[in-house]
Amino acid sequence: MSSYDVIIIGAGSVGTPTAMALARAGVKTLVIDKLASVAQGDNKHAIGGIRATHSHKSKIHVCQRSIEIFSSWEEKFGDDIYWMSGGYSFVARTPEHELLLRETAALQKSYGLNIDFVDAEKIKDLIPGINAHGLRGGTFSPEDGNASPLRSLHAFYDNSIENGAEYQFKEKVTEILMDCHRVVGVKTNKDEYLAPYVINAAGGHAKEVAQMVGIDVPVEPDSHEAGITEPVKYFLKPMVVDIQPATDPIFGNSKNYYFYQNKFGRIIFCLTPSPSIKGTNREETSSFLPQISKRMIDLMPRLANIKVRRQWRGLYPMTPDGNAIIGPVREIEGYINAIGMCGQGFMLGPGLGEVLSRLVQEKTSNEDKELLEEFSLYRDFGSVEKLK
Repeated sequence: MSSYDVIIIGAGSVGTPTAMALARAGVKTLVIDKLASVAQGDNKHAIGGIRATHSHKSKIHVCQRSIEIFSSWEEKFGDDIYWMSGGYSFVARTPEHELLLRETAALQKSYGLNIDFVDAEKIKDLIPGINAHGLRGGTFSPEDGNASPLRSLHAFYDNSIENGAEYQFKEKVTEILMDCHRVVGVKTNKDEYLAPYVINAAGGHAKEVAQMVGIDVPVEPDSHEAGITEPVKYFLKPMVVDIQPATDPIFGNSKNYYFYQNKFGRIIFCLTPSPSIKGTNREETSSFLPQISKRMIDLMPRLANIKVRRQWRGLYPMTPDGNAIIGPVREIEGYINAIGMCGQGFMLGPGLGEVLSRLVQEKTSNEDKELLEEFSLYRDFGSVEKLK
């Protein structure tokens, strides 16, 4: 029976960078995942967008740090994770959405973010070929960007291994071991491991892990689909986000959708269905491509003849207010949540990993403590983020 300082359940978008941060600090760390290798859960379904332009102060802080890590990774460590600083652009096509984006941009600027609401002419420059009918402008945040989820997580994994982290794959946690109200380790389908801290970073399966210590968490997965096209000549720099909902009586309604062109010229796109599709089903649907292609071609007619190469479906572990649940619980000493990322685990992971590392080491700063309070399981979940 091996002993560690901390055990992380889940080798995905949050678990892997957390292991990296802990291992760098000299904390003896074990990561356990039921799948065959790192990033084989919903991280591989992520489309790669990374932004700090949220309306939640702590999420902004975490993602700013994540962007620092992503953007400097190749220079510091030599791994090409396909980072591109193309920015994000949320477009407004109604007076209501113009007002929402103006107000949100003002709030984000007050938190120190580099973002502006720009007029329709500037949006046409940023998004060549956009349908200008009804276009009222939009926001642009040039420091946001994108990277490859798989390449990034494998780079974080390699770095964590180099610094001493250990991994057990194809191994499922079946029990969190307790001594009264204190965590002492975990039991899997193969072995037992001891540690005074256990971090739940189980993504779409976080609820069942929390139930192992008798904690009920308001995390419910819903599924989103994405796709990728053939490569075409590079023409589009920012991630484009259209927040205008659409009614489609044939293929189903949808909320927002978003897309960008990666460094190889492929358009990667994703859509938020309405109503949400609850559950853990990851099988592709026949309605997704008709839904999103109609919307994307309406916004950018020049996309009409690009061929789609592949589509896929992944889980967004959602919370009632669209924000993650991070930190310890009152009832169980040594158990820590790192769950409910709401589809933003990839952009939150590197920054959160450092916060969680300081938490385990009892070295949290005042800023960390404020962040953990805002992400607490015991917060009021009634205040929903405007642009989640």
